[in-house]
Amino acid sequence: MVPSEENQLVPKEDMFWSCRQSTLAEMKKKFSQVESAAEEPRVLCIIQDTTNSKTVNERVTLNVPASTPLKKLFEDVASKVGYVNGTFDLVWGNGDNVTDMTPIDQNSDKSILDAGFEPGKKNFLHLTDKDGEQPHIMQEESGATEDSAQDRFIGPLPREGSISCTSDYVSQSYSYSSVLSKSETGYVGLVNQAMTCYLNSLLQTLFMTPEFRNALYKWEFEESEEDPVTSIPYQLQRLFVLLQTSKKRAIETTDVTRSFGWDSSEAWQQHDVQELCRVMFDALEQKWKQTEQADLINQLYQGKLKDYVRCLECGYEGWRIDTYLDIPLVIRPYGSNQAFASVEEALHAFIQPEILDGPNQYFCERCKKKCDARKGLRFLHFPYLLTLQLKRFDFDYTTMHRIKLNDRMTFPEELDMSIFIDVEDESPQTESCTDSGAENEGSCHSDQMSNDFSNDDGVDEGICLESNSAAERIAKVGSEKNSLLYELFSVMVHSGSAAGGHYYACIKSFSDDQWYSFNDQHVSKITQDDIKKTYGGSSGSRGYYSSAFASSTNAYMLIYRLKDPARNAKFLESHEYPDHIKQLVQKERELEEQEKRQREIERNTCKIKLFCMHPTKQIMMENKLEVHKDRTLKEAVGIAYKLMDLEEAVPLDCCRLVKYDEFHDYLERSYEGEEDTPMGLLLGGVKSTYMFDLLLETRRPDQIFQCYKPGEVMVKVHVVDLKTESVAPPISVRAYLNQTVSEFKQLISKATHLPAETMRVVLERCYNDLRLLNVSSKTLKAEGFFRSNKVFIESSESLDRHVTYTDSHLWKLLDRHANTIRLYVSLPEKSPGSQFRQSVYQKASGDLGNLDEACERVKGPAGNMKSVEAILEESTEKLKSLSLQQQQQEGDNGDSSKSTEASDFENIESPSNEIDSSASVENRELENQIQISDPENLQSEERSDSDVNNDRSTSSVDSDILSSSHSSDTLCNVDNAPIPLANGLDSHSITSSRRSKANQGKKETWDTAEEDSGTDSEYDESGKSRGETQYVYFKSEPYTADEGSGEGQKWLMVHVDKRITLSAFKQQLEPFVGVPSSHFKVFRVYASNQEFESVRLNETLSSFSDDNKITIRLGRALKKGEYRVKVYQLLVNEPEPCKFLLDAVFAKGMTVRQSKEELLPQLREQCGLDLTIDRFRLRKKTWKNPGTVFLDYHIYEEDINISSNWEVFLEILDGIEKMKSMSQLAVLSRRWRPSEMKLDSFQEVVLESSGVEELKEKLSELSGIPLENIEFAKGRGTFPCDISVLEIHQDLDWNPKVSTLNVWPLYICDDGAVIFYRDKTEELMELTDEQRNELMKKESSRLQKTGHRVTYSPRKEKALKIYLDGAPNKDLTQD
Repeated sequence: MVPSEENQLVPKEDMFWSCRQSTLAEMKKKFSQVESAAEEPRVLCIIQDTTNSKTVNERVTLNVPASTPLKKLFEDVASKVGYVNGTFDLVWGNGDNVTDMTPIDQNSDKSILDAGFEPGKKNFLHLTDKDGEQPHIMQEESGATEDSAQDRFIGPLPREGSISCTSDYVSQSYSYSSVLSKSETGYVGLVNQAMTCYLNSLLQTLFMTPEFRNALYKWEFEESEEDPVTSIPYQLQRLFVLLQTSKKRAIETTDVTRSFGWDSSEAWQQHDVQELCRVMFDALEQKWKQTEQADLINQLYQGKLKDYVRCLECGYEGWRIDTYLDIPLVIRPYGSNQAFASVEEALHAFIQPEILDGPNQYFCERCKKKCDARKGLRFLHFPYLLTLQLKRFDFDYTTMHRIKLNDRMTFPEELDMSIFIDVEDESPQTESCTDSGAENEGSCHSDQMSNDFSNDDGVDEGICLESNSAAERIAKVGSEKNSLLYELFSVMVHSGSAAGGHYYACIKSFSDDQWYSFNDQHVSKITQDDIKKTYGGSSGSRGYYSSAFASSTNAYMLIYRLKDPARNAKFLESHEYPDHIKQLVQKERELEEQEKRQREIERNTCKIKLFCMHPTKQIMMENKLEVHKDRTLKEAVGIAYKLMDLEEAVPLDCCRLVKYDEFHDYLERSYEGEEDTPMGLLLGGVKSTYMFDLLLETRRPDQIFQCYKPGEVMVKVHVVDLKTESVAPPISVRAYLNQTVSEFKQLISKATHLPAETMRVVLERCYNDLRLLNVSSKTLKAEGFFRSNKVFIESSESLDRHVTYTDSHLWKLLDRHANTIRLYVSLPEKSPGSQFRQSVYQKASGDLGNLDEACERVKGPAGNMKSVEAILEESTEKLKSLSLQQQQQEGDNGDSSKSTEASDFENIESPSNEIDSSASVENRELENQIQISDPENLQSEERSDSDVNNDRSTSSVDSDILSSSHSSDTLCNVDNAPIPLANGLDSHSITSSRRSKANQGKKETWDTAEEDSGTDSEYDESGKSRGETQYVYFKSEPYTADEGSGEGQKWLMVHVDKRITLSAFKQQLEPFVGVPSSHFKVFRVYASNQEFESVRLNETLSSFSDDNKITIRLGRALKKGEYRVKVYQLLVNEPEPCKFLLDAVFAKGMTVRQSKEELLPQLREQCGLDLTIDRFRLRKKTWKNPGTVFLDYHIYEEDINISSNWEVFLEILDGIEKMKSMSQLAVLSRRWRPSEMKLDSFQEVVLESSGVEELKEKLSELSGIPLENIEFAKGRGTFPCDISVLEIHQDLDWNPKVSTLNVWPLYICDDGAVIFYRDKTEELMELTDEQRNELMKKESSRLQKTGHRVTYSPRKEKALKIYLDGAPNKDLTQD
């Protein structure tokens, strides 16, 4: 046959060249495409996922050529986001706001350039639900190949929806739908409750054991006899049925743990899986008593071994029979650096006998003497299911901590146990001794084998090597050696350390011989190579340090099954289930279907915030509206109507739902003509959160609803009346941003019926930003209007229109309106011990018992009465003049800090008996109506007020409030408790060391007296009142407080400009309190009735807000240069060395001796301490540590730094004061007596220098110890530097090699350091174990009571228990 021309054969060389030419042509074509693509403009698409399909909405960015078809764009988006193409829509988006809800045609071949996409710009798209249905998540095709990364993954997988066992395992975010879909393997995982991975591993292993699962299915639960909630076998049955039939990816184990009697706290306690196995098997045995499954655990898992001791002289053997459920194999022998290489090697070591010789000789009953003997174990019976525990957890006696051994130990897939059968010695002597011993003496040396195992009922279930004669035993061993082959089917793996980690199981299915990794809710296929990775260790040679650098993921428990075709069971098929299991399967299937339907309803339910202004109560109510996406708007209105409980208030047809923005209080749009539209379409699909809310709007029957169109803005219009200086409540008006100011005025004119020609419009854009809209042609958008706006209008014929806006009456009124806040002030009750008579203040403001009359006079003139503002202005002038008189008497220095409490009023005449009825006479007599007591009474009242404050219990405020230097108030805790900071120090500034203070100037920081102490003078140096500023608006009226606010308590509702200073605010309150502002204190009330004093007089009320509460308390306020000081007593030899005594006031320039003199009467009256001035000292207090001793001639603020809420120690002296100079150093010494194991009391040692030799000399004089035998060490931690007597001898740094105390490692530069010392020749007391344990208990109790450090103790593990009656108060488990 002649080939055609097309089919002619081509020589090899020609074929090569033709192939080369075609390849080059193809490459040129591709290069040309790349070049054209490079020249082609590209389009940047930013797609925001707005659906609820995933837990986290993604934002995807694509940069594609402009010629890309729309169809290809949808494919790229689907691939990038992970959704099935065709199950979602793309709509245009303008940044964050959707402007066009029309979906883009996903089947169009039109290029994206032709579709309106713009090259070189950001094109925003929103990915939305398609036809109200959420997008379908693309299923990963990882189950197709065995070698896929997911299937072959082995290790501690991140677990969804739960917290890992330790912080080493970070959970990963998975989509909710992935939890609901079953794994590709067909197996169901178990959800980790918190730290129940060990439980999940064991449950999956039991489920994958055919014999256990089949036996569990055959057991029938009798509901009449037991509560199903507490029945462990029934809950296991339910769990196994769900694992076999559920369509979920993972199921919960809470019902099983509830049957154990566990509460939620048990889920946070990790236990050992081998310990759980034993405890669970014991619990099942207890529950299965008197049933067919009573001996199931023994039949499957129990083996027998003989523990024997054989005399090497006569051959006599003593023995006992033990049973086991698992064989513990040592990883590394005790004292050895070498680990066993394999399980077989460890098994040989397990049965390897040891020789008892020397001091360990065995007393032979037959020889009647101690003889050398051989002691060991022999396996008599192997269980059907062989469990091997690899003892990877050990105890390190060097560090005294638990450790994990990560050494490599191999284990075979098939294990031949016949090699571990040890045939006994056949010598006649041994045999006779064994026989006779077993029959006669054996019982005496076998610890009375338990009755459960004394018979041979279970021998046929396993391989028993026990027989009456050695010949029969040997014959049986020979015949059954070949039948002792076990196959591995479960490896329980631990990843982590001895402190905690994660368990998971690698299990081989007997159905298909495939290995699977059961890692909580994740089930995936693995291979034999993955099993080998659990051997542990590293690839290098094994050595002592190999465990430290090895992988922490390794096998912990191995379960083998005997290979016996006659006994190896298969899983029951569904048609083989007992009837009760078939019923249970049907029941669980129905429950799961019901749950699925409910979940589907939840998935299709729109949940959105709903608001409603109650038509009668006029309060804004809030709730959550839940409505199915297929329900219409009309049906949703009915649901919202009932939800808001409006049946009694308004008819249903007077209600409608509108789109609402609660943050801006903005009505976005109404839904006219859409009553039959489904809510899913109306709201843009079912979402977890919506960017808007719904408002249930109501109307009166005679009204009609206004139409709200998208794009409109809402304006709240307040009408201002300049004559009455009032601002009316708002009227809502809707406008468009493209409207001009002129058009807007016409719109407002129609709504308010005010002329537009004379109208002034002021826009409040933000706080204190009041803009006059005076350009008529400007649009509202250009003026700064937004969604929701607030404007003020005034339309009168007054001349104020022609004044400059910022000087106009309108601007001042609006400025005041914007800065006015409403405060509720609680006034003090009249105290019998008050140092002032309140007659004049009662006349100026009305009697305190008749507060209504006082406030009526505030509201307006009546006859010739003056307003409260006028009275206050005159009162302030009187107080100013008094202050100026005082300053003239004191001199021209203008320093008011040296004045006493009574000096302001010391020249006031006695009160007049005749009181004129007119207000002018009242005010003229203001200065004559104040009468004070003598200074002693003043002091007495101050103490009583301090006592009141001490008894009031309040909480501390947040540390950020306390530490903020920008706060307008210095917050003083009423209960006088110190407020600890994060670094363990008090909130006051710490005094500098007096040894470094001498060369320092005045401290210039923000917490000096004028700033931090809050003791600003109420008048400046010129005598002008600081409160007399332009912001003095103050209006008050009586107020009735809520119930529970105190009976008879007087309240004021005050409207005040928050730019007023605290000083001026106090002056405005003087007529109502009845005493000058310097004699009452202002407390701000926070949440939970916490009260803190506001003392910064020159700060404004800007930190206050509407409806804040203020409490006024009588008592002298601090003057300039004064500080409130907390005084604590130092008790160095008491269990609690720090005791609060009282509050005192120290002044700048005062000496320490003067402050001690002022403290004496207070200590006597308040604390019962009758002291003389030389019997106590004051010293620095830093947290609980005593510091610098303050000498009598030290001056506050010059030698001693002082600040508000300062704290100081008061120490009572046993004798005269030894500290006379700043060069001296006072340390607290304490002798340690090692021979008696005790510490002496503290004794103070005063040194003239910082030399170590002088310290040793002083300690020698004090104790009588020879100088050369003195050893000392510095105490650690907070005073009193407590330490256990079991640790002090070796833990402290004794006898440091230094010559002075102020160098490393001592650094003793200030008074108050603790020095321990001892006699180096004194021997440490020898303690027995019992004495040591007793002393340890006493020391632990002592140190815990004092709050000091206790010897390290590892985390105490909670015992693993299963409560058979479901109640944790009973422990019925067997050890």
